[in-house]
Amino acid sequence: MGASPGHDGRSASEIAQAVKSGKLSALGAVEAALSRIGRYDSILNSFTDITAERARESARKVDAAVAAGKNPGPLAGVPFAVKNLFDVRGLPTRAGSKINRDCPPASRDATLIERLEAAGAVLVGALNMGEYAYDFTGENIHDGPSRNPHDVTRMTGGSSGGSGSAVGGALVPLALGSDTNGSIRVPSSFCGIFGLKPTYGRLSRARSFPFVSSFDHVGPLARNVTDLALAYDAMQGHDPDDPVCTMRPSEPVSPLLAQGADNLRIAIAGGYFQNNLFPEATQAVDHIAEALGVTRTVEIPQAGRARAAAYVISTCEGAALHLDRLRKQPNDYDPAVRDRLIAGAMIPAPLVVRAQKFRRWYRERVLELFSSVDVIIAPATPCIAPKLGQVNFVLDGVELPVRANIGIHTQPISFVGLPVIAVPVPLEPMPIGVQIIAAPWREDMVFRVAHALERLGAVAAPRPRGI
Repeated sequence: MGASPGHDGRSASEIAQAVKSGKLSALGAVEAALSRIGRYDSILNSFTDITAERARESARKVDAAVAAGKNPGPLAGVPFAVKNLFDVRGLPTRAGSKINRDCPPASRDATLIERLEAAGAVLVGALNMGEYAYDFTGENIHDGPSRNPHDVTRMTGGSSGGSGSAVGGALVPLALGSDTNGSIRVPSSFCGIFGLKPTYGRLSRARSFPFVSSFDHVGPLARNVTDLALAYDAMQGHDPDDPVCTMRPSEPVSPLLAQGADNLRIAIAGGYFQNNLFPEATQAVDHIAEALGVTRTVEIPQAGRARAAAYVISTCEGAALHLDRLRKQPNDYDPAVRDRLIAGAMIPAPLVVRAQKFRRWYRERVLELFSSVDVIIAPATPCIAPKLGQVNFVLDGVELPVRANIGIHTQPISFVGLPVIAVPVPLEPMPIGVQIIAAPWREDMVFRVAHALERLGAVAAPRPRGI
């Protein structure tokens, strides 16, 4: 097993401060990350590509800027990695698939990589993920499963599974993931870290491989709220290369963290969100509510129907993207992914139209809630991380498929593009996450609540227990 990487892995903010002050070189920070990756990734299987030489070259540029008295950026020397659906210059964009690895290498980085590097961060590699992002488990049949850093016999969650295990295992302090129906929040919950799914359209998806364009979000994962805020601030802003990313940068959230949550109206999601939970999920939500002194409950109307409509639109829209590949190379897909995409292609058009009409109605009802409440608390996952290969679990006496039900509480939220931070409650023997949810474009509020909980000691990323 050896020493825990959580013991010697610094946070992003600590690395940046040390690099800017000259106490640490960016190259030294990168070499330390590459060393941890070399030592522990054979256990966690977080990475599919290591960009070591590129990282060393970028780190030397940061060190040269420091030596010249220039500002190297707020993330100076911070190693980060990205889910392998983001374009990385010189690498084929796998998107977790067998098919895509035969594509030509990307000629340009994704916008979010460019923005993080402009802030001084250093890319060290690309991360394992569920095939074509259609996954909640983190089990990739082509590259093998990413493994949970707190118990390597358990799932990381997906589809950003490598992002969850790399940050949860302290191999890197920051990672990027994508979230269509829960693919940042589920790995954050299972791996015991913080993950931001921003408002739909807030962060650019340019030069990332899509799954369901009308749901797809991208965002950062980190081991503390300050690091998450630094990454978010560096990445936000309008991008003409993404037609839905039209917002100019809002006020940076990093300076707002200290404002706390005292003057915010916070409620617990009731009804649907208090059902279908294992005891540890209920315990986590109760723990957060108690820490914040929250007793009020609000019900998000028709959340179960929203989840069903999200499934209909996801499978239909995802299938449309893949029809040509499904015809030509069906045997190169994970059978579970292939079969769901084929099923999506056969959904009758009137059902899709009904789902879209309901989506508009549901969005209006949810937005009405935010006239009387600022932040809503809800479970991120119904359980702690299941065992790798686990097919079913028994919930309230009913046997349910794991893959289909891990995202039962995340899907109704991304369905209408709300900003969410998943915060880790460090229970024993495994952590589990809670969603902090706000109205569109109010990332500041979810950050303030997450930081308040962190300062209270109610949430924290535990040291990796499984490596």
